[in-house]
Formats: sequence, C-alpha cells, structure tokens
Amino acid sequence: MKNLTITLDEETARWVRIEAAHQDVSMSAFLREMLQRAQAARESYPAAMHRYQSRPATRLKKRGRYPSREELHDRVGLR
Repeated sequence: MKNLTITLDEETARWVRIEAAHQDVSMSAFLREMLQRAQAARESYPAAMHRYQSRPATRLKKRGRYPSREELHDRVGLR
C-alpha cells in the first residue's frame, strides 16, 4: 500500500472524522473504502452501457397503436 497525504478544509476533515467514527474505522480506512466504491461505480458504468446497447431494439407500435404510459413503464415487461 502507498501512503498519501491530503489536505482538507476544516469542515470536510470534521465530517470525515465523524463518519469514520460512526463506522468504527480510521479516517484512512474510511477514505480508502469511499474511493474504492467510487472506482467500482465508474468501472461498472461502461459494462452496463454495453449490455444495454447490446439488447435488440424494441418495437413500440404494436397492433396499430402505441403503448400506454402504464405499458411503457411496466418493469416486469422489461425482464
């Protein structure tokens, strides 16, 4: 592991101390976990976008009419 020195304003440093104490971890561990979650979220976005764009196109107009708002937002129908 690498050591890193960061500079925080007083308000941010206080917030980090409080949040770390609530989780019963050090400030270093708290910040490390926060950065790891941010990195994982950023790296998962391209994979999710690729899965979405790989799906076949869905025809909206069926039986001569467009679907209702309720039909469009039916989550079960998307699975």
